[in-house]
Amino acid sequence: MNSSLKNTLSVESHKRLLREMLFARRFEERCYEAYVERKIGGFLHLYCGEEACAHGVIEAARPGHDYIITSYRDHIHAIKSGVDPKAVMAELFAKVTGTCKGLGGSMHIFGVDHRFMGGYALVGGPFPLAAGIAKGIKMKGGDEICICFLGDAANNQGTFHESLNMAALWELPVLYVCENNLYGIGTRIDRSTAVVDQYKRVSAYNIPSRQVDGQDIDVVYDAAVDAIEHVRSGKGPYFLELMTYRYRGHSMSDSNAYREKAEERRWGERDPVIILRDRLIEAGEMTLDDYKKLDHEILEQIEDEIIRFAEESPEPPLEMLEKYVLVENDPWVRGGAG
Repeated sequence: MNSSLKNTLSVESHKRLLREMLFARRFEERCYEAYVERKIGGFLHLYCGEEACAHGVIEAARPGHDYIITSYRDHIHAIKSGVDPKAVMAELFAKVTGTCKGLGGSMHIFGVDHRFMGGYALVGGPFPLAAGIAKGIKMKGGDEICICFLGDAANNQGTFHESLNMAALWELPVLYVCENNLYGIGTRIDRSTAVVDQYKRVSAYNIPSRQVDGQDIDVVYDAAVDAIEHVRSGKGPYFLELMTYRYRGHSMSDSNAYREKAEERRWGERDPVIILRDRLIEAGEMTLDDYKKLDHEILEQIEDEIIRFAEESPEPPLEMLEKYVLVENDPWVRGGAG
């Protein structure tokens, strides 16, 4: 729909992606409610406002073929990668039907069957893991790539610089995607980072990079196609910075009192879901009533299928308490698994 972009999406893809992003928004909002209802415990980091980032990049990749890894704001990346949203919600509810049998929680969603290699609680933790996955791909001669999503504040970790240096030196097939939402917990980026444009920082490692609008899925997709093509063709790593904004606090324990209301309003006017919705309406491919109907269907699906599944699923049995803790309970160590 944007003639200035080189890589464009069809109307059918736009409609599907609108549904996916709206589903992601309602899914996360329902997680918020479930947390308040004390059905979800522990840490919970929501993705509201950043939907165009994960959907635009993974849409340009080969989900289930390429490897995806991210940090703790991970629910939507997992779902877009193909992980069943019922299993994601069940994991948040600490149920045995969850992606990690209810033992991981929000920050540790995993989907190995879909090559979603997990969310990680440690800031900067995914950087070396992504490099390792990419090294494995290269050693085996595969055409897969590894896509590593990261937040802007994680880039001050030593693992960021060590991993990018290795990735460049070994020409690894890894795409680093920085979802720059301007804040590291409650600290704005210009108070913590000397170079606020993150894409400029990787020039020290001779890695090509680009910064684009992370609120417009067409722009994200266009940039991601080029970035992925670069990595998959064997030219080594690429760094893509997406300028975005989280609409809620860093986590559920964050009061969000440190941000100016005027700033929040400005970014709220650039809602990624609404941008795509209005684009379809302006093109005559959808009406506002169509959108409202879609929204209603999604809300019903989340409540009737996903929440119900999580609520009705059993809790992990007591005998699982030591299974993944004590070495003697690991069949690989005992020699029973080969």
